[in-house]
Amino acid sequence: MSDSTVKTKLEFKMGMATREAFGRALAELGKENQDIVVLDADLSKSTYTNLFAKEFPERFFSCGISEANMVGIAAGLAASGKIPFVSSFACFLICKGFDQFRMSVAYPGFNVKAVATHSGISIGEDGPSQQGIEDIALVCALPGFIVSVPADEIATRALVRRAVEHRGPVYVRTGRPKVPILYSSDEEFQFGVAKKLADGSDAAVLACGLEVVEAVKAAEICQAEGIRVRVLDVHTVKPLDEEAVVAAARECGTIVTAEEHLLDGGFGSRVAALLGERCPTPLERVGIRDTYAESATPAELMDKYGLTAPHIVAAIRRALKKKQIPRPRSL
Repeated sequence: MSDSTVKTKLEFKMGMATREAFGRALAELGKENQDIVVLDADLSKSTYTNLFAKEFPERFFSCGISEANMVGIAAGLAASGKIPFVSSFACFLICKGFDQFRMSVAYPGFNVKAVATHSGISIGEDGPSQQGIEDIALVCALPGFIVSVPADEIATRALVRRAVEHRGPVYVRTGRPKVPILYSSDEEFQFGVAKKLADGSDAAVLACGLEVVEAVKAAEICQAEGIRVRVLDVHTVKPLDEEAVVAAARECGTIVTAEEHLLDGGFGSRVAALLGERCPTPLERVGIRDTYAESATPAELMDKYGLTAPHIVAAIRRALKKKQIPRPRSL
């Protein structure tokens, strides 16, 4: 686990959407690596892979609205030595392409990079048919996949680069709205190594993606009340930074997870499984509870479904109450 400089919310500067950061990073990486090829399912303007297409039209393939076929083509290109990137909205890329990811990418361990955009409910008014809230559960079930959920444009650029360098299947989850910049431009990222954004020992919040900035805000609210909260940006959901998670549990005594995804099978479920095996700890999970969302603005949805900083603060308070309950002597 690495430590990063703690920033207050007053220092946050709004950055670009992580999907745009992906597209710009991909166009830059295309200049460095001639083996990178990009496959599109008729959404290149939204996923920003059109930036790569403008620079390298000979390495850009339009597959139409045919996500499953696109994944199969990518597997063939990977078998031929290329580094294919497939991209679409999270709900389309994983839900429609899952069988091809399973049989043509995960099983042979091919070097395919999948970048999902418009994940979660922050896609907003497009409604539940466009909201990818099951994708982490699905892709984490695929053996051999690295699953990354960056929090800002800096993290996205760095982790897309790591995806190119890693030999094997990688899934990067990005979002639609613009997000605050949490990191300096020279911040280093490695898969499976969490970032500490705030230190504390009363409770720990582990977050990924858009929930990281909400976790930082929640820690600031708690600090004003004398509660010291550790915040970890767990940008790699699979593999987890097990040592950072276990250390947070042992040193803080209670854990809160935060994710823009269904609780079932998501990030919090993976943390719960790890803690159950290595360090049973009082736990609260913030996420979407067994339902599809509605159509509304991103801010309205994030509040209604309990994903904003005040909801994380409430979870921290519940976690602290659990921490005070005497635990069985066997634990």
